[in-house]
Amino acid sequence: MKKLFVFVLMSFCLMMTSCTDSGTTKTGSGRGVYLLLDTSGTYTAELKKAQQIINYLLGILGPGDSMVVARIDSGSFSEKDIVAKVTFDSRPSVSNEQKKRFAQTVDKFVKSVRGSKYTDISGGLLQAIEYLNEVDTAEKHVFIYSDLKEELPKGFVRNMNFTLDGFKVRALNVTKLRSDNVNPQEYLDRLEEWQARVKHGGGEWIVVNDMEREDALAL
Repeated sequence: MKKLFVFVLMSFCLMMTSCTDSGTTKTGSGRGVYLLLDTSGTYTAELKKAQQIINYLLGILGPGDSMVVARIDSGSFSEKDIVAKVTFDSRPSVSNEQKKRFAQTVDKFVKSVRGSKYTDISGGLLQAIEYLNEVDTAEKHVFIYSDLKEELPKGFVRNMNFTLDGFKVRALNVTKLRSDNVNPQEYLDRLEEWQARVKHGGGEWIVVNDMEREDALAL
């Protein structure tokens, strides 16, 4: 009788576990950070500043977190534009080595990068969404280091909607162009257009030009 009771109890527990597993949706863990670097025209001169941001993020990310740095160029919806990517190991010694190699890779890129003719920001954002969804992180952060002036090669189409539920998108160092000094409304229109596209996709939008702000790079 006692054996029968134990068998029934075990069967009940297995059944409950099975029901629970089948009824739950897989959720990710860790934080995902995807940083897009504008490499068009004169904006390449701003990339040295971006390295400080990258080094800061490397310092605050921990085991299980993922980080990507990718370039924005003439056609950015491509794996080839990823400069460096990593998911940090749980072992501190391994994680520290990963961070060191990541910083070295970015440094080499910044020193050798050539300015692109066009600026496919939408393609870069699409690539970021695809990557962070694939690695399935619990938190999804996209940083766009750019003046937000999108210029596409002839024939490129980027009028799609973004799916950004659960994403926090931050525009960093949105420098003003020469034409913005002539007509400041162009600058304001760029910010408004990107805010509308991100919010329409369900994402959170923040513009940070003062990197001394406490929440500038908060995760």
